[in-house]
Amino acid sequence: MKKATLSSHRILSPSPPSATGTKLTPTPRLLPGCCHGRRRVRSDVPVPCRPRKCNSNLVGARIPRGKVITTARGSSTGELEGHASSRQPPQPCSWGQSSDLLSRIDLDELMKKDEPPLDFPDTLEGFEYAFNEKGQLRHIKTGEPFVFNYREDLHRWNQKRYEALGEIITKYVYELLEKDCNLKKISIPVDATENEPKSFIFMSEDALTNPQKLMVLIHGSGVVRAGQWARRLIINEDLDSGTQIPFIKRAMDEGYGVIVLNPNENYIEVEKPKTHVQSSSDSSDEPAEKRERKDKVSKETKKRRDFYEKYRNPQREKEMMQLYIRMIQREADVKSKVTAVALTDSVHNVWHQEAGKTVREWMRENCCNWVSSSEPLDTSVESMLPDCPRVSAGTDRHELTSWKSFPSIFKFFTEASEAKTSSLKPAVTAALAPNKARGAVSAG
Repeated sequence: MKKATLSSHRILSPSPPSATGTKLTPTPRLLPGCCHGRRRVRSDVPVPCRPRKCNSNLVGARIPRGKVITTARGSSTGELEGHASSRQPPQPCSWGQSSDLLSRIDLDELMKKDEPPLDFPDTLEGFEYAFNEKGQLRHIKTGEPFVFNYREDLHRWNQKRYEALGEIITKYVYELLEKDCNLKKISIPVDATENEPKSFIFMSEDALTNPQKLMVLIHGSGVVRAGQWARRLIINEDLDSGTQIPFIKRAMDEGYGVIVLNPNENYIEVEKPKTHVQSSSDSSDEPAEKRERKDKVSKETKKRRDFYEKYRNPQREKEMMQLYIRMIQREADVKSKVTAVALTDSVHNVWHQEAGKTVREWMRENCCNWVSSSEPLDTSVESMLPDCPRVSAGTDRHELTSWKSFPSIFKFFTEASEAKTSSLKPAVTAALAPNKARGAVSAG
């Protein structure tokens, strides 16, 4: 198989002069097409170029979430070319060269874009949606499922609308945990000072007093929060498959105390303090007219940059900084108290996390990972890492692994609990954790 590479830009030189000395017309050059692939153009005729549609090799550029990033071979830096008649070699471009980049963006065209304001309702009723008796999200008037492409050809607006709905879903699930599952919302750290960043978890009444067993549920990484497995499932499928509520209710029925963790809520955002930077022109000996001209250019560049940043992230009005919530590690306590850990399609890596030999041995004995697979539920799946057994979750959809493996996980916990009880140890602990940190833990 031939290896595919990107060929360098080839230019056809003018034909050599004839022996008779006749003056020849320059041969058109073959240039890379700035907008529509390669094409032949006259070297002495300027060709209009629209930089925002250039086929540039921008490596490491940030793009909207959900898009595919590909890196083209051939050059280590991106190339943005100006007019096709330019005889200058292509100059490297990076996102750090903001003034050069902004000069190539047609902001006037962006400002003309007919996009509705990003002003969305803050309640389900405002969105005209509600959950029916089956836990399915349906339109109040039509009874139809949620529609993502609410406005054609406005993907960014539709995505922001979806994210706004997701925030409402998060609050809705919090309410269900308290009202439907009878859990209490507890602030952490429990000994936090008044001005210290805080988060919260949910606990059952007997979470810290149950003498037999405790289940701790931990969701995965991303936008999900306490009580959720997958926001996509909650919106497009139902509450049972997308939330931890079925696990909570069954755990309580089987005598477990319950704790629902909230690991993605591990920092708060506050406005970054403003710092005054003195303009270099203030102390300059330049003539006033020259300083005014430079200041005008600087203000125009800042105006374009601010508009561009506003366009890329319209909901970010202020410069923010993250303050992380205090956390602790208690490996010895976990290993001595946790009886079983169920992972669902976890992408953890014991080597990256620098887990010692004793941790790896403990995981092989006490953990099981239900992974996405087309094989039947509980079919053994080969693992490349010697951390813990892997079995099929009975689905090849990552977000469904927790829901599809639901019965097997409780069977796994029951067997681990019985084995621990038969060894005459007083406390029983089990764990279920999906992608990275998502799962349920039963401890005592």
